[in-house]
Amino acid sequence: TAAFGALLRCFPCQRFCGGGAVPPGALPAAGPPPRRHLPPRTFRSYLPRSHRTYSCVHCRAHLARHEELISKSFQGSHGRAYLFNSVVNVGCGPAEQRLLLTGLHSVADIFCQSCKTTLGWKYEQAFESSQKYKEGKFIIEMSHMVKENGWD
Repeated sequence: TAAFGALLRCFPCQRFCGGGAVPPGALPAAGPPPRRHLPPRTFRSYLPRSHRTYSCVHCRAHLARHEELISKSFQGSHGRAYLFNSVVNVGCGPAEQRLLLTGLHSVADIFCQSCKTTLGWKYEQAFESSQKYKEGKFIIEMSHMVKENGWD
């Protein structure tokens, strides 16, 4: 135990213990770590409670107002998806070209700013004239959304 005590030198607080070996029993008993109270999650944007909204199913961060919904008839990578005019609390990855059901597009994956779950993608550029209306719009897969506030 003398060798063990020699290893337990208190270098940062030499003024308190002189940097010598720590005597047995001087260290606090090992127990569970102290409980930390985490602050409530905060999001960049909160949508008004009076509006019907879509939120991240994983962390409940607000994503979009129902008024921003353009279409419910889209297909995501993993099932049905909605097309939105604008969204909040999402980050955007780098753009890349993908061949989708409606042709070649330049898209960037979008993810929840709070929990980092990939939600869908943003249309950066459409290469066919009939698809230009999608540019700057957002796809969010239904499996990553939950409806909140005022739905019947």
